[in-house]
Amino acid sequence: MLVVGLTGGIGSGKSAVSSMLSQYPEVAVIDTDLVAREVVEPGSKGLSMVADNFGSEVISFDETLDRQRLGSIVFRDPKRLELLNSILHPLIFEVVTQRLSEIKQSSRYEIVLLVVPLLVETGLNRYPLDKVVVVDAPIATAIERLVRDRKMDRSEAIERISRQASREERLQVADYVVENSSTYSDLEEQVKVLYGWLKECANPKTSG
Repeated sequence: MLVVGLTGGIGSGKSAVSSMLSQYPEVAVIDTDLVAREVVEPGSKGLSMVADNFGSEVISFDETLDRQRLGSIVFRDPKRLELLNSILHPLIFEVVTQRLSEIKQSSRYEIVLLVVPLLVETGLNRYPLDKVVVVDAPIATAIERLVRDRKMDRSEAIERISRQASREERLQVADYVVENSSTYSDLEEQVKVLYGWLKECANPKTSG
């Protein structure tokens, strides 16, 4: 079974690529952004740890995590962000490791797509990856998408991009690059080619 890390900067189009690949029955997807939400669900150890370290004000009246309030605390404070990551990353890793094990035991899938937005920042050796796919887009394009689709202020979009690894740093670790700077239909065609490449990697032809 081939384990593939999918990453890219904010606004690059990782979610679109992941969604397209998930349509293939041989591909299982584990999205660490979704796992990050699971580990702080009401009543979870993760939510309790966040509240202990950041105060009860980050918990909403319905006992869910107030992401906007927490984000306002950590967004411009690297030390507080580091503290939050030190709480969440081990919990996320634990869940991902368990799911990888379950998928391998099922023998249903040929490819596992592990979507990790901060793969470069958190370290490539954290997960047992066979290949790394990077979704890349020009910074100007990413900013435009964040302003248009996520309703961010332009200054906020620029700052969020600046806090992530650079395009060059991501491209250096890529085994395969999806250039997402054109149309949605163009992206669909690229993902079809990517899927073919992943299938070849999962089932290498032996010579002789």
